[in-house]
Amino acid sequence: MAQSFQNVQELIQDSFVPMVAVLCSEEAERVTNKNNLNFAELLRPFCRLTSEGHIRDPNNQLHIVKNLRICVNNVMTSSSAPSATLSQAQCRVLHDVVSSCQPHEGAVSNVVTAGDYDLSVTGKNSTTPWFESYRENFLKSMPASDHEFLNHYLACLLVVSSTEAVPLEQFLKLSQEQHRIQHSGEYTNPKWFIPNTLKYYVLLHDMSEGNEERANLSYEDMKQRYGPQGCALLKMNTRSISADNGEQIPDPWCQYLHANYLSNQCGLVTGNTAVVSPLLSLPFIYLRILGSLHSVSTATDGMNDAKGLETRVGGPRSHGVCLTLNDHEHIRQFIQEFTFRGLLPHIEKNIRQLNDQLISRKGLSRSLFTATKKWFGGSKAPEKSISEPKSTCGLLYPPEAPELQIRKMADLCFLVQHYELAYSCYHTAKKDFLSDQAMLYAAGALEMAAVAAFLQAGAARPYPTHYMDTAIQTYRDTCKNMVLAERCALLSAEILKSQGKYSDTATLLIKMTSEDSDLRSALLLEQAAHCFIHMRNPMVRKFAFHMILAGHRYSKAGQRRHALRCYCQAMQVYKERDWSLAEDHINFTIGRQSFTLGQPENALLAFRQILTNESRQTATQQAAFLREYLYVSKSLLETNDVCCPQLPLPCISSAATRVYFGHQRCQAEGEKQAATHVSLDQEYDADSAAIWHRLEEQLVAAANRGVIPVNFQPTQYCLNSQTQNLRQPLAVMEEPIIVEVTFRNPLKVSLALSNLSLLWSFSQDDAPKPEEPPITNEEELAPGVGHQHVEVTVVRGKQDLRIQGPRLNQTKEDKMMVRRGLDQRLSPIITPPMPLMEVFFLKFPTALLCGEIRKAYVEFYNVSGVALCGLRVVSTHPDFFTFGSQSTCRSPLSPTSENSSAYKTLTRAEASQTSVPADHFSQPSTVVEIPIEGSTLGPGESTQLPFWLRGPDQEGVHEIHFLFYYQNLDQVSKRSSHRVLRHTVFICTSRSLSVRASACVSNVPQQQLVEDGSTGGMLIFVDVENLNVVSQPCTVRQAAERLPAAYVIEDNKQLILEGQLHVALQTIGKEATSLKIFFPFVLQEAQEMQLLKFKSELSPPVVPSTELSQLVKISLHHPETYTHHFVQNSLCVVPVTLTLSNCAMAKMDVMVDLQHKPTSPESPDAPSSFTWVGQSQYRLHLQPEEVVCLTLRACFLQPGVYNLNTPRVFARPTEQAAMCENNQQMATPALIIINKA
Repeated sequence: MAQSFQNVQELIQDSFVPMVAVLCSEEAERVTNKNNLNFAELLRPFCRLTSEGHIRDPNNQLHIVKNLRICVNNVMTSSSAPSATLSQAQCRVLHDVVSSCQPHEGAVSNVVTAGDYDLSVTGKNSTTPWFESYRENFLKSMPASDHEFLNHYLACLLVVSSTEAVPLEQFLKLSQEQHRIQHSGEYTNPKWFIPNTLKYYVLLHDMSEGNEERANLSYEDMKQRYGPQGCALLKMNTRSISADNGEQIPDPWCQYLHANYLSNQCGLVTGNTAVVSPLLSLPFIYLRILGSLHSVSTATDGMNDAKGLETRVGGPRSHGVCLTLNDHEHIRQFIQEFTFRGLLPHIEKNIRQLNDQLISRKGLSRSLFTATKKWFGGSKAPEKSISEPKSTCGLLYPPEAPELQIRKMADLCFLVQHYELAYSCYHTAKKDFLSDQAMLYAAGALEMAAVAAFLQAGAARPYPTHYMDTAIQTYRDTCKNMVLAERCALLSAEILKSQGKYSDTATLLIKMTSEDSDLRSALLLEQAAHCFIHMRNPMVRKFAFHMILAGHRYSKAGQRRHALRCYCQAMQVYKERDWSLAEDHINFTIGRQSFTLGQPENALLAFRQILTNESRQTATQQAAFLREYLYVSKSLLETNDVCCPQLPLPCISSAATRVYFGHQRCQAEGEKQAATHVSLDQEYDADSAAIWHRLEEQLVAAANRGVIPVNFQPTQYCLNSQTQNLRQPLAVMEEPIIVEVTFRNPLKVSLALSNLSLLWSFSQDDAPKPEEPPITNEEELAPGVGHQHVEVTVVRGKQDLRIQGPRLNQTKEDKMMVRRGLDQRLSPIITPPMPLMEVFFLKFPTALLCGEIRKAYVEFYNVSGVALCGLRVVSTHPDFFTFGSQSTCRSPLSPTSENSSAYKTLTRAEASQTSVPADHFSQPSTVVEIPIEGSTLGPGESTQLPFWLRGPDQEGVHEIHFLFYYQNLDQVSKRSSHRVLRHTVFICTSRSLSVRASACVSNVPQQQLVEDGSTGGMLIFVDVENLNVVSQPCTVRQAAERLPAAYVIEDNKQLILEGQLHVALQTIGKEATSLKIFFPFVLQEAQEMQLLKFKSELSPPVVPSTELSQLVKISLHHPETYTHHFVQNSLCVVPVTLTLSNCAMAKMDVMVDLQHKPTSPESPDAPSSFTWVGQSQYRLHLQPEEVVCLTLRACFLQPGVYNLNTPRVFARPTEQAAMCENNQQMATPALIIINKA
């Protein structure tokens, strides 16, 4: 905001000062040119009076004039008519003034606090020096107009050198020249205040070459002819040009001459006509230089003096080289003498004359001075232009019109700071102009009346804001004169700001914006924005909005630096406030402006913000943003030596980064199945992690005699945001570290990424020189050169992985502040080589019957170069497995081996069985030491052991975990002494046999027991029942007392099913069963089995109304396992047979629905991600006891264990058509195992 070091009163006084013209002889110009100055330029630094002046008003009251400044200009004539707009040259000067004044780099910004915003506003004390310079130059470059006299010349200095042959003759010639310019009518400029212009005669004496005595004689002649009050002798050039005594003489002309150089550019034109812009005949342009000055190019290459003007603004001490400090004082005294002895008395005299003329004609008409029209102009109406009606601004008064005499008197009073009398005259003239509908004159009177009212010291009259508003509206709308409207608005804005009326000021400035001048609109919008944050209740968002508007107009005006500054200040308000579209616009503009101004780093930062924020832009706009960023990045890489810049895209979800420590698992060959262990494909599960942690504790305790070491940390192969990452993980030499990074594209356009590499650095703890830099691969992987193909820009860069730890929430300070813990997942410690073991399983089943015993094989393979020992295993189901002897192990890979399968087809004579005692599956400890030969496994060695498995007693899908433990034979690492290997299997168990047993006291006589050799009198009754509803009807042939095996006969062949069922008899006379399920469930299932097993022996049942859900029996027939090559064909289709049996003696209407996919209550763990393909519904009519088979097809997308029992079957008796179809009860889960080939 423009808060000038001047107050408003000083600003207005310096904007309206008495004008003095200068006419010099050629010899006088030669004398002053020794100092690289003309006479007007010589006087300018000394034109402010240091002492007070005095005049007497028409009432003979003494009036003090303080701090008066006069303006001295050379007379430059022009015949051009005054314009209502600024010329191109004037606009170019104002443009250069604003452009040359920029904020200092590194300057301390002023912080404005508004609510929760702390805005950093450019400029010291919230000033905008570029606006101050523009305002001062604009006010002082106002063209002279016929409706006011403030810019008209009051006096003329006639300057002649003392070296002239006859100085008085030269004075006469200059006087006649001035008279001709003023009264001949040839020139429209310059304009003169009154016909009798004050002529002040100056004799210029050059002390270095002239005769001082002759000069004094000529001065005496001048005093006799012109009077002592009308002439002066000015001695100068005391110092010789060649003299250089080291005296430091100040140069007060530099800043004025720069502004003078700018103003003279307006007068440099090409062609034969020597038309001079009206700017040169007006008050001198002052420029306060607060920033660094930029060179200004000449307007025309064809003018001879353009280079001379530029030279005169040259280096230090190029002006006043012949002047001493005494000469400076002589010039200052000359200005004071001229003002006090000539100018002020002349003004006082004219005020009295005008006042006397007007007072003598008072009282004849509507106001104090209106009647003077009859004496000065008679009854004739004011003249007007032919093309303009009376009610427009084109109305013109003759010079002798009484209204203009009142305005002259008002302007004279205003120039000598007699504001009270000036206001009275302006107010009177305003009424007369309005009555004549002379709107241009009326607007001028209103404007100056308001200013005079404000400047009255101690006046009770308030500032008439409505005067200014009316004047601005008249200038702009009626007179179409934006220059005068802008001057009026600038003055009114400063007055309103001085009174704290920032809201009114902002409204006024915004109204003055238009399309005819982008520079003016930009400056006013910026000032309006500053007004919004200086209100009592700051309006921050309005500040930002108008700063953006100002930046846009600055950009249109070619002021890119100011445009960039405005957008940057507005960004403080919109940043991180969920105004994404506004942020994108501002950042995009900042990026373009910065790049144009040669600031590619700032441009890149702005474009980065657009791409990283959540954008709501369209895909087309986002693509444009991306192209801009890539172009700037490429340009920056080509010009700067940047190794590998930071890229904003794609976004990295650092918290989702996962780190895997370990080598790639070996692929199983043939029928081998590798241990599942840990992979990046597995999702983290906290419950499973706790299970593995507990199992590893058991292994470590067993290896350390039941004691867990204090420094024990559970092994973590895969680290993520949910794991414990406080300690640095351990990585083994020569083993890979896999980092999974999650990329996210926030844009709606595709991003093509190529040649991705992981950058790393390695620091050695025990390095001999700690100051050595860490080893890194960044220089090898990042050449840092962007290259462009056909319409495709490729930029190579990097992105840093910065992972924040979890937020702490333990103490009060943690809850009050945002504190985060450590996350060391990307800072591993490299340990010496460790053994690495692979485990393979052969003939490992995926389905078992309850209690079934199956023989498999397990192979241990040391794939590392380090020997291992201490091989142990622990499982969540210790009763599920046991190891056989290594000496009796025979490879199951041969198809002729008798151990190749647990199912054997034999003749009855060869029927035999393999018994596995129950205590083999009852481990004394949950940790099992694996019996390998020598208890060690050397590098590259492998061993194979039998692996006996027993089906769990409860049906369903069982998840079983194995954790293998092994140690390094040579303890070389203190941090890591063991390694573990995980394996998880899913076993699907089905019901087999149910054994019910009871014991009672025998009634056999004791003698018979002795004869039979028996020792007890106990009878045991055993009932064995087949509960497997999936298998075909079978008969139990034999059951031993310990139930080691059962023989099943089918098709004259024996299937030997090895297994163990345990029945614990606790009480005599009470029946016990081996089926560990609820009794009601057993009864229900037994009834179902009865239907399948003995259906041919049953009489035709009558369908009861209470069992409508058992009208039709359902069963599914399918392979137990199915292997498919999913890589070649992603769809696996398996044929399934659905068997429907009508259990009633009545006809049934049956509907089969394959679209339903419920989760089976018996097997909640079985996946259901498959679908039925083909016909989705079937409608059938079943005859009594009819069995129908439907061929279905199930489609699978991935390997797994699936429950196929999802079809819904509805049935009703055909004769009861009004009855609703009833959902038939489903059978037990039909599980199928899909394997990957």
